[in-house]
Amino acid sequence: MTAVHHSRRAEPAAVGTEAPPFRLPSTPDQWIELADLRGRPAILAFYPADWSPVCGDQMALYNQVLPLFRQHDAQLVGVSVDGAWCHAAFARDRGLHFPLLADFEPKGAVARAYGVYRQEEGTSERALFVLDGDGIIRWNHVSPAGINPGADGILSALEALTGRRTT
Repeated sequence: MTAVHHSRRAEPAAVGTEAPPFRLPSTPDQWIELADLRGRPAILAFYPADWSPVCGDQMALYNQVLPLFRQHDAQLVGVSVDGAWCHAAFARDRGLHFPLLADFEPKGAVARAYGVYRQEEGTSERALFVLDGDGIIRWNHVSPAGINPGADGILSALEALTGRRTT
């Protein structure tokens, strides 16, 4: 008799709860922690891998809409299990103007804390979290790995949080 294993994905960290703390490298010698993001809205964009086509398109889109995020005084960080050197090459290649954080070692620890680690693949889900200035999760969304979630949901969440329309 064979055992049947049902892989149940964890639920993403819930809206209304405090965002799990983290400290991750943004470059090989610089670190960002959740506390650094306090005081203004923050967008955490978890994505599976730097060089995948969908991830590249998603991060390039967010780079283009950074001015819209900034209308809400929001800061954006990307998070994947790739290392800081890989992030540096990817950011340079794509001309990204926001930090990419390396959830590399222990692998996926922050993605696990946020309930968005994909154990089978060893990557994170394509997941978005909008935090308020106090570090409370105000919106989250998990997309299928092959789908770029775009920016509309983020912008709507920021509008609801700040009471300002994006122009």
